[in-house]
Amino acid sequence: MTTNAPRPEVLRYTAFSSSPDGGNPAGVVLDAGALDDEDMLAIAADLGYSESAFLTAPPEGLGPEGRAYGIRYFSPKAEVSFCGHATVATAVALAERTGPGEVVFATRAGIVPVEVAEEDGTVRATLTSVEPHVAEVSDADLAEALAALGWPAADLDPAFPPRIAFAGARHLVLAAATRARLADLSYDFARLEALMHRLDLTTLQLVWRESATVFHVRDPFPVGGVVEDPATGAAAAAFGAYARELGLVPEDAVLTLHQGEDLGRPGRLTVTLRAGDPRVRVGGAGTRIG
Repeated sequence: MTTNAPRPEVLRYTAFSSSPDGGNPAGVVLDAGALDDEDMLAIAADLGYSESAFLTAPPEGLGPEGRAYGIRYFSPKAEVSFCGHATVATAVALAERTGPGEVVFATRAGIVPVEVAEEDGTVRATLTSVEPHVAEVSDADLAEALAALGWPAADLDPAFPPRIAFAGARHLVLAAATRARLADLSYDFARLEALMHRLDLTTLQLVWRESATVFHVRDPFPVGGVVEDPATGAAAAAFGAYARELGLVPEDAVLTLHQGEDLGRPGRLTVTLRAGDPRVRVGGAGTRIG
């Protein structure tokens, strides 16, 4: 962006809540064609949200004009390959201008379609992830993660084996045995950040199972320069793939993830799994902030 070029409008939306005080805030720039990487990073850092989204011209043939875009995501510290909450926020922002329906985003992780609908004044967006996969985590890396968190191994739920799950970005899934364990989160920022860089992780997906289909989750995000992400769509998609692959939920299932309660920003993420389709759908409400 040249010094004489006007700064693009930076919108602020929250995802996975119908209240501006809930969910996860994201910056949204609907026309970032004149911005370079440094400009996008500077805007994201200035906002201080866990991620901001920037729309660019779509690849040729992706979809009709106004319904297909390139999209990039920046945390205050770096670009990330995929961000679920900023995708939802952007889709909601577009729907307020062009109406509900499907919009398609070309991300660094792959093509992500999003369906937007309005019901009783609430706008909801549901993204469909890229094809996910789940991998083992070594005993040494698990021990280092637990040490950085300050979690004894005995505080893990043995029904949920630790794994690294991907649905656009990599997340280490760890399950707490109790809600109290999940609520007590005070970790070594630098130590966890170093491990996450080495393993190419975006967040840790910390979970506690309330019932067969209801979970509470938290996501430390030191690699993004943020202590904790309030509502994490990419991690929710990765968790859905993890839970299905390990047989912890049926192949056809609708899961509810509560996140942000411990931060005073409650959000609700709906994770939908469909038999015969490896992709994961993650949806929630969104609204403008201010």
